[in-house]
Amino acid sequence: MSDKVRIALDAMGGDHGPAVVVAGAELARQRHPACEFLFFGNASQIAPLVDARPKLKAVSQTVHTDIAVRMEDKPSQALRSGRWKSSMWLAIDAVKKGDADMAVSAGNTGALMAMSKFDLKTLPGIERPAIAALWPTLRGESIVLDVGATIGADAEHLVDLAVMGAATARILFGLPRPSVGLLNIGVEEAKGLEPVREAGRILREEDLPGLDYRGFVEGDDIGRGKVDVVVTEGFAGNIALKTAEGTARQLAEYLKGAMSSSLSARVGYLFARAAFARLRERMDPRRANGGVFLGLNGIVIKSHGGADAEGFAAAIELGHGVVCDELLAKIRAALEHFHNLPQQAVRGAAS
Repeated sequence: MSDKVRIALDAMGGDHGPAVVVAGAELARQRHPACEFLFFGNASQIAPLVDARPKLKAVSQTVHTDIAVRMEDKPSQALRSGRWKSSMWLAIDAVKKGDADMAVSAGNTGALMAMSKFDLKTLPGIERPAIAALWPTLRGESIVLDVGATIGADAEHLVDLAVMGAATARILFGLPRPSVGLLNIGVEEAKGLEPVREAGRILREEDLPGLDYRGFVEGDDIGRGKVDVVVTEGFAGNIALKTAEGTARQLAEYLKGAMSSSLSARVGYLFARAAFARLRERMDPRRANGGVFLGLNGIVIKSHGGADAEGFAAAIELGHGVVCDELLAKIRAALEHFHNLPQQAVRGAAS
């Protein structure tokens, strides 16, 4: 498809609101000049920021609303008070109406998922969407899902996640048959919860086209890049994600302290600046900011609530790539193929 992508932004979402959203949009526009933006939120706060950026203003529109979803709102509360009128809802609804190719929000994750599912609906055969995140590894990057959309999963849902994650890896990484693993407490087939073991049996026996199932993987295998796609349910996935982000910040602080601890350390740093710059860039959590809501009948990207402008731009750019590569249509085709398979194999445990 064309590089032109129209992007709906929840300008009031996240910890910093329009200041970060508008600045992030400007950074993304510089890298992808064909992008156009729809800002949803309080126009009195958005307009001065956009007006100060003439090139961004030329490709942007602002839709005013006084209603914004708060970070502490429960999903049900957000739906009651923000449906049809909040900045988050209007951004999502722009995708449904065809006014935008995707929506991006740094707002309340539960509310964003609830509104997206309510307004856009799920793809055929999908009961619950998932959040897929790009994860830096020693081999490059992997996709991990679900990292917090829903808690708990049966075997069929885990298999759906594997199919959607593999389709995403084929597009984003250019892999004809991405390797897929199920996150578990051990690699032995007898270990783990029953839904995980049953999902492993289905993936192993069906030998689905488009993915190479490698069995169970453990937590330390994620950072190694042992597989291209790591599948788990949202509770474990979110804990793994937050633990990794916290560890990256902890290591960065350790390095900073070590490099300033003595004169010899500071002198050594001068000689190794280029190497440390590469390490800092590699460990920068902003590079991987943005999770794709998979399983919806539309593209929605979740940015971290505390993201700065660079991080929010990364979330926009992730969505830009997803739209340009027509990921939604390809996931729909992959799911259609899977759900057309004989279902006695998929539902073997239930029968």
